[in-house]
Amino acid sequence: MYYSSNTVAFLDGEFVPAEQATCGVYAQSLHYGYAVFEGIRAYGTPAGTRIFKAEEHYQRLQYSCRCVGLPLEYSVEELTRISYEVLERNHLTDAYIRPLVYAATPNMSLKAANRSNLLIAVWEWGKYLGDQLLRLTVSPYERPNPKAVPIEAKVAGHYVNSIIASTEAKQRGYDEALLLDLHGYVAEGPGANFFFERNGELYTAPQGSILRGITRNTVLDLAREAGIPVHEQLFRPEELRTASAAFMTGTAAEVIGVASVDDIVFEKPFQHSIGGMLASHYQALVTGQAVSRSASFAGQPR
Repeated sequence: MYYSSNTVAFLDGEFVPAEQATCGVYAQSLHYGYAVFEGIRAYGTPAGTRIFKAEEHYQRLQYSCRCVGLPLEYSVEELTRISYEVLERNHLTDAYIRPLVYAATPNMSLKAANRSNLLIAVWEWGKYLGDQLLRLTVSPYERPNPKAVPIEAKVAGHYVNSIIASTEAKQRGYDEALLLDLHGYVAEGPGANFFFERNGELYTAPQGSILRGITRNTVLDLAREAGIPVHEQLFRPEELRTASAAFMTGTAAEVIGVASVDDIVFEKPFQHSIGGMLASHYQALVTGQAVSRSASFAGQPR
């Protein structure tokens, strides 16, 4: 359950009961998926509740708004402050934060909106993909062409592709999908980036057909700090036959190991892999148990 009768959300400048945070049926965003959002996590730390990388997330929200022509009249600092207040009003420490910028004005045209609405909701949410190693399958669906839509923007409408791919994979008995780009190279999962390990080095897809996730970037920083060679390069699914381990990353999923991709089974135990080590370092970092030069908490509590 994402909310109850006691849940408070921020909507267009006010803190309101979540049950009252509604949207009209003629809203442009409802009809066309014309909205942008972020997925952010807050953690309980020895120093209190901290939102992990608030600045990076809200900078990306601003970027996404610019990409699709949605005005956003809030600064990164204001968005961070509001997020802490929503957490406080809901008495939450470890929580998922969902800012959504959308166009609620009744509008059936295909023109960019001249005003937007802002919702910030919070809820308790465990790891999105669970704690068990994942069985992936290469999806028959591709990631969108980066020349057709701004892939680096976190646009609500893009996730129709994710829903279709993930549902199809689960209907075939797998835990999640792995999508290729339009040229047949591995891109990412429906809601998480993909990594594999080979000969003590780390590989992941480059900029192009992926959303360069903030968790992905954090993991890359942690790997480099640990002296692990990392490669952001194109690779095809068959190259995974030479991999010893694999994992996925995302704010909702955090860092989760991959057991297999179709008939390719990764032999190295996840706890002894690079991904397993990085999962431990990531968890220590976000809970305030470790300090990193390149991955730190942004924003301060109220």
